[in-house]
Parts: sequence; C-alpha cells; structure tokens
Amino acid sequence: MKRRSFLKTVAATAPLAMMSAPVVLSAKEAPKSPNAMDLKTALKTITGGKAVKDSDKIKLTVPEIAENGAVVPVKVNVDHPMEANNYVKAIHVFATQNANVRCADVHLTPMNGKGYFATRVKLAKSQNVMALVELSDGTFMKAEKPVKVTIGGCG
Repeated sequence: MKRRSFLKTVAATAPLAMMSAPVVLSAKEAPKSPNAMDLKTALKTITGGKAVKDSDKIKLTVPEIAENGAVVPVKVNVDHPMEANNYVKAIHVFATQNANVRCADVHLTPMNGKGYFATRVKLAKSQNVMALVELSDGTFMKAEKPVKVTIGGCG
C-alpha cells in the first residue's frame, strides 16, 4: 500500500516540478565569482597605475592552438639579471578574456637565479595570454601572445 501512495504523490507533484523548472532555468545572468576581475582592473591593482612597456626581453611560450582549454601550457622566461639590486621581482600570467583574468602570480628573489616560470592555465575561449613582469626597480614590462582554443576549459 505504501508504494501506491508514493506513486500517487510523485504523479501529483511532477507537473508542479516541470512548471517551476523554466523559472529556475531562465535566470538572466549567472552570479559572478568574488574573484572575477577584468584585465584593466587587474593591471591597475598590480602596477598601481604605473606604465607598462612591451618588451622583447620576455620570452612567452604558449601553443598557437590549444586542443583543450583546460590545460594550456605557459612558459615565461625573462632575459634579465638576477643580482641583489637588479632582479625580476614578480611574474604575473593573465588570460585576457577569462572571467578572472589572473592565472598566476609568482614572486621571485635573486636566489632563484633565473626569471623563469612554467605552468598550465585554463582558457575559456580563444584569447591572448599575457605575462606581466615586475622588476626590482619598480618598472613593469609585458609580452602577449594569442592562443586559439578548440574546446573551452572553464565551462
């Protein structure tokens, strides 16, 4: 007898569930992550509004085409001395069109010996990957390369 009452209850509530589903699914915009930050805001936060120069001293290595946006390899190699008063202080990696553009922030010291960092990042769609380098004298330089993504990695 309990099985029959259960089936009657399910049959009675199923139309209500189907009528409320479109209301739930028709949300206009997904809520943003508390970490969501656009490129302009991120650059201003890191640089404090200082100028950023394009530089050929930064060798940014990314694939031209990424088969899977969930695991895109990124290598940043900075041709700069790593001396006590003149060194690469930080390397920041950005995915310029992700909801949260900041992928990685790496802080270095002269003891690292080399301004180098390698990682894998997620790219939601085809976009530029940017490496922003902060030097010990407070100056900033950047390099940027496009990556075509065939399957997005953030969704």
